[in-house]
Amino acid sequence: MRGPVRGPPRGNPGDISSGRRKPNSRQRTSGRQARPRRSTPDFGAWRSGRDIVSDGCEALILLGPKAPAAHLTELAALLPVVYVARRLRPELPGEQGVRTADDEGARQAVEHLVTLGHPGIAHIDAGKAPGAADRRSGYRTAMSRHGLADSIRILPGGLTAEDGAVAAGALLAATPLPSAVLAFDDACATGILNSLFRAGVHVPDEISVVGFDDSRLARLPHVDLTTIAQGIPRLARLAVSHVAERLETNDGLTGGDVVAPSLIIRGTTAAAG
Repeated sequence: MRGPVRGPPRGNPGDISSGRRKPNSRQRTSGRQARPRRSTPDFGAWRSGRDIVSDGCEALILLGPKAPAAHLTELAALLPVVYVARRLRPELPGEQGVRTADDEGARQAVEHLVTLGHPGIAHIDAGKAPGAADRRSGYRTAMSRHGLADSIRILPGGLTAEDGAVAAGALLAATPLPSAVLAFDDACATGILNSLFRAGVHVPDEISVVGFDDSRLARLPHVDLTTIAQGIPRLARLAVSHVAERLETNDGLTGGDVVAPSLIIRGTTAAAG
């Protein structure tokens, strides 16, 4: 998703903001309520934090924000901000975050594949995307712990099926083909699966594939993707809870919650042949 959003977010992760509008005169008669509406799809169209406040927004939930830290600091000085799926270093004053332990998720994926006997495990990266650095670090750490540091193989990829297809092309052109792949996310994994299918490489008999997110796509019967679940319902509840608490108490709390991921085993992973 991209751009500021009023009300429930839809689509794929990206720059999202969920705002709560100040009640107008009619709304005040029935208490403190919010009337959701969708605004411009371009986050950059909000030129400053003051524009957001003047638009009547009382709080923001930012999902995987790609905005510079300086912009987020400006927003946090004006209204409560809770960010989802992004680790800010250092944590910014007045901001709270909720995220998945991405490094732990990558570690779980590698552990699963090593248990199945896979010695050559590649990781399709997503550069500077939110969560990518932690997943990359978790992959490296887990491989090293199992004595597979010399087999670490990170290929450029991204968040989409197209990115996965490009990365799969690089895998297929290399020798030898790894016995398993950890994709950055489920969409990327489906691009890999499609390219392997077209090339006549059988999954999971010849190569295992693991995604990340446990999206609806991963659960489709014809995809049946082994993946890492992020605990999206819990992330959403925590984000909304933090916003509601800060609106009621007016506390400028800093910090956040880290939600543990979980491995979901389906049909794209099997013992190494």
